[in-house]
Amino acid sequence: MSALPSYEVYAVRYAHNANARRSGAFIGGDAHDGPMPLDYFVWAIKGEGRSFILDTGFDQAMGDKRGRQFLRSPAVGLKAVGVDPDAVEDVILSHMHYDHCGNYDLFPRARYHIQDKEMAYCTGRCMCHFGLRVPFEEDDVVAIVRKLFAGRVAFHDGAEEIAPGLSLHHVGGHSKGLQVVRVHTRRGWMVLAADASHFYANMEKGRAFPILHNHEDTLEGYATMRRLASAPDAIIPGHDPLVLARYPAAAPGLEGIAHRLDADPKGG
Repeated sequence: MSALPSYEVYAVRYAHNANARRSGAFIGGDAHDGPMPLDYFVWAIKGEGRSFILDTGFDQAMGDKRGRQFLRSPAVGLKAVGVDPDAVEDVILSHMHYDHCGNYDLFPRARYHIQDKEMAYCTGRCMCHFGLRVPFEEDDVVAIVRKLFAGRVAFHDGAEEIAPGLSLHHVGGHSKGLQVVRVHTRRGWMVLAADASHFYANMEKGRAFPILHNHEDTLEGYATMRRLASAPDAIIPGHDPLVLARYPAAAPGLEGIAHRLDADPKGG
């Protein structure tokens, strides 16, 4: 049996929310309230002559609408690590919240991988409820439906390998069809959590971020990710600025723009 490929994995930062606080990061708030900023990322997975993108972010207009600091197009960081958005053939959508599925014209050749449950969720009766549809944007949902009719959507139900050493795993919780990505790297199995854990602290403390579809599934998702990863520190949260502090820049000059996650952590 041939050895599994070892992929390069990059976190590409494109936006920031400096106003977020600890009280808003956990269900029930936090006794030690204070600033707890969020970063916004897309992720690039490179190997075997292919590039896979996890999530597509949002643009300046959406940043203005949602009160987020838009720093740069995700394309800037992707190109800096050798990924041409025009050539990408596979985009994985962790879920359909506005900050994970915008920029839908950035990857003109790609097919989009999404869980059955997420498409049913964001186009079904749950969107009748304001509290559930708040993180979604109508234009984003319409865009993925148009891609479906153009033959550019691949559906997945649960766990599925989409390439050697690269698999998708439904966990739900934060959104009904949320999926995480398990990827084989030089350091073993890594899990890109996206919003299965916004911060390291969510999964480490077992305390869920308050935007969710199902609290139980969120908590069980932490255990699932631990089983999938080679080590607890190989789980990468979706919005934590500590990711940039723990992993080196992809190259000099890319600090805060693109950091390499398959490299040895700083001090590691």
